Amino acid sequence: MSATTRSRTPDRLCAEAIDLARTAAEEAAAPGVVGEHSGMVSEGDRVVTHFFECKELGYRGWRWAVTVARASRAKVVTVDETVLLPGPDALLAPEWVPWSERLRPGDLGPGDLLPTDAEDLRLEPGFTGEEEPPPNAAVSGEMAELVEAEDAEVTGGTPANLPIAPSRGSISAVAEELGMRRARVLSRYGLHVAADRWEEAFGAKTPMAQAAPASCVSCGFLVPIGGSLGQAFGVCANEFSPADGRVVSLSYGCGGHSEAAVMPKTPRPAPPVVDETKVEPFPLRPSPEGSVPAVADESSAELGHS
Repeated sequence: MSATTRSRTPDRLCAEAIDLARTAAEEAAAPGVVGEHSGMVSEGDRVVTHFFECKELGYRGWRWAVTVARASRAKVVTVDETVLLPGPDALLAPEWVPWSERLRPGDLGPGDLLPTDAEDLRLEPGFTGEEEPPPNAAVSGEMAELVEAEDAEVTGGTPANLPIAPSRGSISAVAEELGMRRARVLSRYGLHVAADRWEEAFGAKTPMAQAAPASCVSCGFLVPIGGSLGQAFGVCANEFSPADGRVVSLSYGCGGHSEAAVMPKTPRPAPPVVDETKVEPFPLRPSPEGSVPAVADESSAELGHS
């Protein structure tokens, strides 16, 4: 029997109550899963915890812990608690991670709902018209009155007397024209996060862009986008490109560039200095005039000399 102590010597009667602790562990566990006694630890005065190996499948390294104790001046040891605890080398489940942190791009399927947190840093409140703009703003009340006066001169009556009151110059009309009647819009942080993500997927540092003949900024298949993101990104409209329909960086590129029409020619090797693939005839001896000179190749000449 091995024994480990925490801060004090274990009580003798509690340390000897191994059979009592085993019986308590077997009552709490399934039959045959309580193994050998693996140690004990002193929890305090007359309080000792006994450990037993757990043979149950799926609980490798776990131990049955049975705490026994006795009262002061008493000789009877009783069981306080029986529990299954992980040991130093126990097989444990991974730490629980919230679903918002486990979610990955592409996990959202048809019918799935992805609620957005009210404090999401990627979003900020849009213009709803509830806040009063400054007096010199284009959507201020004074400016709206001037517009109404102008409309009255053109139409011959005040907007209230017309069948349909013109909405030009109102806060909601200007906000709608600017695309700001949404409850929330992208924040600067949300723009940066999206830009970093698109730059990593279809940016200048990708292997495809490194081998491209030119960048997307000069490609005819690039569809420009508005807003601040349009200064660095666009949409690819080349069906043969791996980025078709994707937001790409202007510094991205691929082999489907609109101006990559002429394929580079395969380089031809230079002619050899000594061509060893041809047989050049040469005379073995001077021939008389009018006769055909005897010729031989290099191999016959070598035989003649030998």
